[in-house]
Amino acid sequence: MTKRTAWPMVVPAGTKTVGTARVREDAPMPYAQKKLAEMHGTKPAHRFDDVADGSDDAGALTPAYRRETTPWPGVTKPKKAPKYRNTKCEHDGIKFDSLKERSRWFENVQRQARGEISDLRLQVTFELVPRKQRDDGTWERALKYVADSVYVEVETGKQVVEDVKSPATRKNPAYVLKRKLMLAVHDITIREI
Repeated sequence: MTKRTAWPMVVPAGTKTVGTARVREDAPMPYAQKKLAEMHGTKPAHRFDDVADGSDDAGALTPAYRRETTPWPGVTKPKKAPKYRNTKCEHDGIKFDSLKERSRWFENVQRQARGEISDLRLQVTFELVPRKQRDDGTWERALKYVADSVYVEVETGKQVVEDVKSPATRKNPAYVLKRKLMLAVHDITIREI
């Protein structure tokens, strides 16, 4: 095994090999890399020949996995899609987990204005299992359920706990457990919309 050299590595012109690696004078650039370089007017930061030549425009001299910024200026890393493909949104400072939840909130606000429901509340927390101390002195957190909206139906006078769920999220094991605990602890059946 050969000894590693300090970075930046300087390779004299005309050198054909460094250790077991070949030094290529004019390595072809992949098509996508070439198009990005043309679009941004930059050279790729990880080209061995540029770094070996010691040119300053070769980009950062740290390896790509250690760089905190993207290697291409102006290009951001794509965001990971949400697990259930929901779109988080905000309206008048109220944050909603999905567009469907927001539209249901607007519908409930209109229902309250018409007098069908009263005492409409958003994101109401119910404690299912209280906080407990273990034998070793550490604490187990309380288990809570946060309902999307809670209101009282004027016609029946009954409190309704409502949660907007897609067919996929209705099968989520954590949600199913909390739904069953809501029935067992608080005697409340969650209305899934």
